[in-house]
Amino acid sequence: MALASMSEIFERMARNGQEFWEVVLADDMDERQVSREASMAKMLTTWQAMQDAADSYTGRKRSVSGLVGGDGMKMRQYTFRGCAMTGGYVSEVIAEALSMAESNACMRRIVAAPTAGACGVLPAVLLPLCKYEELTQHQLLEALYVAAGIGSIIAYKASIAGASGGCQAEIGTASAMAAGALVALRGGEGEQIGHAVAMALKNLMGLVCDPVAGLVEVPCVKRNVIGAVNAVSAADMALAGIESRIPVDEVIDAMGEVGRRMPVEFRETALGGLAATPTGERLKRELTAKREKQ
Repeated sequence: MALASMSEIFERMARNGQEFWEVVLADDMDERQVSREASMAKMLTTWQAMQDAADSYTGRKRSVSGLVGGDGMKMRQYTFRGCAMTGGYVSEVIAEALSMAESNACMRRIVAAPTAGACGVLPAVLLPLCKYEELTQHQLLEALYVAAGIGSIIAYKASIAGASGGCQAEIGTASAMAAGALVALRGGEGEQIGHAVAMALKNLMGLVCDPVAGLVEVPCVKRNVIGAVNAVSAADMALAGIESRIPVDEVIDAMGEVGRRMPVEFRETALGGLAATPTGERLKRELTAKREKQ
């Protein structure tokens, strides 16, 4: 992506009379030297992969470690029984986030958005929405371009990798992408997309990356849920006219600075946080012993 900031997108929108997604599309065409049709065909493939991953989830698979699997189905059954306090769309967002993140841990095909560890957030807010609103395929592709633009800018200005910026860089970025996509789908303007991104990132700033036994399973899968629900709340706030007091580009810069200052123990090394708890250490020993026997 040649785009270096959210402000640059807003400026191009104003100068060229384009929508957010159109600026991102034009940039992709220019950078990869492809036609509009080729760019959109690739994005359609991405959307279809998300749909396929969701459609093929059964809840029966378990990760090799045995730590992950089946929770997405448990959430669906709980919601179906009418027990969920959230209900409706949000309950389905939770179930989808669990299912998609589990699919990654179980080595199934997913879309890294922006990373494999955060793959559940974006599809979790988009797929259930299709059941509640009449959305065209083109609208969904537009939303994906918005998400892609946001993720690319965060990657350029800060980080999207847990190893360099903590989980705020992975789940936080995914949540910001999802929040922006939702605002765009609801007809929000560029500035509202920016406020949603800022609020989503601020809510998860400082989140550490502490995978138990070094696996992208615990607490990663359930953090996809937090990222997805956070995205919905940030989008709703922005659409209601609530603004981030700190401009979005400054929020992204702050997240990057927090990530750089984060101790190495909290950046995907499995040396701190939940990974260093007594139970985390026990699980690591048990899994190591299990691998040595194989």
